[in-house]
Order: sequence, then structure tokens, then C-alpha cells
Amino acid sequence: MPVHNARRFLDEAIRSIITQTFADFELVILDDSSTDGSLEVSREWAARDDRISLFENKDRLGHSATSNLAVSRARADYVARMDADDISHPERLFREWKVLSQSAGIVLAGPLADGIDADGKQVRPRDRWRIVRRSKFAPFAHGSIMFRKRTFAAVSGYAGTPMRVGDQDLYHRMAQHGHIVTLPEVLYHYRYHLDNSTLQKVSASKENGAANDSLYVEGAMRLWAGHTPDIQDACPWKSGGVKAAVLARWGNASPSSLRAVMRCGVSMRDRVAGIWIKDGKTYDWRREG
Repeated sequence: MPVHNARRFLDEAIRSIITQTFADFELVILDDSSTDGSLEVSREWAARDDRISLFENKDRLGHSATSNLAVSRARADYVARMDADDISHPERLFREWKVLSQSAGIVLAGPLADGIDADGKQVRPRDRWRIVRRSKFAPFAHGSIMFRKRTFAAVSGYAGTPMRVGDQDLYHRMAQHGHIVTLPEVLYHYRYHLDNSTLQKVSASKENGAANDSLYVEGAMRLWAGHTPDIQDACPWKSGGVKAAVLARWGNASPSSLRAVMRCGVSMRDRVAGIWIKDGKTYDWRREG
């Protein structure tokens, strides 16, 4: 668990790991020079539970370097990532460990997630359609994955890539060594909020001219967090940018109605995907490219 200024949600994130039904684990927390009291929260937890190993970066290294360092500190053959603002379902680690330990050909597994807001309320439902469709983006949240440590080392981890694209880059490189699979159950709760590290990284890309897909991600994350998209000024009315531009203007005019329509759309396509995708099984990532 890499941590940087996540105090607001850190207790919930740590508690969701400490209370897992699979109890034979070590929780490696690596604090990347937090200034908001996150380190003190982690110290309190480490003092109460000897399964927690806490490390500190005196100088900030950034998300990719800190993530690589955290993995290097882990002693187990299987490593699960956990983001400091999200929540894991109690069965998450057991389900992922079972998949990896029973199939040598699988190098990484991740479950589906739903979306919650800053208060923990579900705002985005499960979306099994992400498993059905072919995409260059994996169907699961980055913080939900479990992988084989030796495969991670074989591909040099995040390999110095910016974390905005580093997770997808990691998956594509690990896919050369074995199967990457998705569990269709919701075993992870991804939190949408304005301080979300993904949102900050996507927003920063606008300094160099954001691509249309980055603008769409930024607007969607802000919307699910309960706010207006606020990307209309950057949305180009041209091929590939029309969808983001239309949704941006709708979301700014009536964010609640757009959220309702999007929730309905996600729920409908999830039900359709349920014709083929069943709980209790695993599904290969239909990787594009």
C-alpha cells in the first residue's frame, strides 16, 4: 500500500485489509513523505497489528518508484496492491490467492469493482460489460490486483513509466508471461473524490495537451465523485472529441441527471453481459493490441 497524503480515507483502507477472511499475509505500507498525518495513522495501525510492516520515504519518490519499492519489501510469492483511499471486500485476498495458487499459467488477477464517493455511498454499479468487450484497458481497478512477484520482477515492475499509464503498461508487459484474468464479482470499492491520485495525474496531462480519452476520464471521475465535469473548455468539437464535449456540457448543466442516466446505462449493459459472464468463474482479459 503506497501512501501519500491519504489520511481522510486511510483508516478504512487499512481496516478492510486487516479484516480479510484470508489472514496469513503481511501488509507493507510505504509512506511517501506524507504531510497530512497519514504516517501517524499508519504508525498507530502498525503498533496494533504485527502483520503490518511500515516503511517511510524521507524524500518523496512519486507513485511509480514508491510502488516498486513497496513490492520489493514484500516477502511473499504473491503480492496484492491496495490503494490508500479504496476499500477491499473481506473475501478479496482469499479469492485472488485461490485463483493464482491453483493455476500456474495466471500471472495477475483482479476483480470487478463498484464505485463509491467520498462518504462511501455506491455511485457506480458493477459493469461486467468491461469483461466482454475487447479493450486496451484492463477491466479491473489498479488497486485491486494480485500478481506473482517473480513475474513483476521479470518485467522490471513499473519500469519508470508515469503512474497515469504505468498500470496498463505493466499489464501489457506481464501478459507476455501468462494469463491476466478478471473475477466478475465486486470485491473492491473504488473511491471517486477530487483528491484521487488518478484524477490528479489525468488533470496534469492537460499541461501538455490532453488527449480526448484523458479528458473523458477526468470528466467522468469528477462526475462520479458528485461534481460537475468541468472539462468543457478543453473539449474539442471534432472527431473523437464530440462524446466528451456533449457529456461535459450536459454534466455541467445537470450533473444529477447525467449521473442517473449513466448509472442506468451501466446497469443495463451489466445485465446483458450477465448472459455470458457468471460469478464464480474467471475470464481472460480481452486485450486489444
